[in-house]
Amino acid sequence: MSFVFLTGLILSAVIGLSLGLIGGGGSILTVPILVYFLGVETHEAVGMSLAVVGATSLFGSYLHYRRDNVNFSSGLLFGISGIVGAFLGSPLTKLVDPNVLLLIFATLMFVVAVSMLWRKKNAHSEERREVNRTKAILAGFGVGILTGFLGVGGGFLIVPALVFFGGLAMKEAIGTSLFVIFLNCVAGLIGHATQSHFNWSLTFIVMGLAVSGTIFGTILSHRLAAHKLQKVFAMLVLGVAIFLFAKNIKNNGRASC
Repeated sequence: MSFVFLTGLILSAVIGLSLGLIGGGGSILTVPILVYFLGVETHEAVGMSLAVVGATSLFGSYLHYRRDNVNFSSGLLFGISGIVGAFLGSPLTKLVDPNVLLLIFATLMFVVAVSMLWRKKNAHSEERREVNRTKAILAGFGVGILTGFLGVGGGFLIVPALVFFGGLAMKEAIGTSLFVIFLNCVAGLIGHATQSHFNWSLTFIVMGLAVSGTIFGTILSHRLAAHKLQKVFAMLVLGVAIFLFAKNIKNNGRASC
C-alpha cells in the first residue's frame, strides 16, 4: 500500500469528522480524495462520493436525532425539492470533460471556503427565525442539482438555509442538514448507478472510515466551538481548491496544445 493511498484513507475519516461536527463541508473533499489519493476516475468518483456521503450523513443524522437535533418536517421540505434537483443533476456529470469537472469543483470549493471564513457569527445563533417555504424549496432544489452533478452533499449551503429560511436553531440545522444530504445523495446515486459501475469494495472502505469520523465529529459538536474549527477546515478546503485549479488548468493547457 503506497503512502499516497494510505493518506487518502486517513483523509476519508476527515469527511465524516466535518459532517458530524458542522453538518457539511466534508463531502466537498470526497471527490478530490478519491481521484488524487485513491486513483479513481473522475466520473466514477462522483458516484462513489454520493454513496460515501449518503451513508455517512444517514449515520450522522441518527446520532443527532438521539440528541433531538433533527427537524423532520423542515428536512423533508428541503429534501423533497432536493431529490428532484439531484435526479436532474445526475445525467449532467457525463456530459462534462473530467478536467473541466474538476475545475468546476475547484471553483465551488473556493466559494465554500470563503463563505466559511467570512460567515458572520450571528449565523451560529440558537434563535429561531421565521420560516420562508418558497425560499426553502428553491434552496433545496439548487443544492439537489449540485449533489447530483458534483457528488457533494451541500451541507455548507443547507445549514445556513435551514437557519434563515427553515427557522431552525443552529444545532438543529446541523442535524437536519445531514438528513437532507442523505435524501439528496440517495436520489443522485440512483441516477448515477444507471450510468456507471463503481468500485464497491473501495467505496465501502472509504464509507467505513468516514462513518467513524462522523461518530467522533458528532461527539465533538456538543463539546467544542464548531465555528472556530470551521475556520481551520475552511483553510484546508481553500488549499485543496488552489491545488485543483493549478493541476487542471495545467492539464487543460496541455490538452489544447
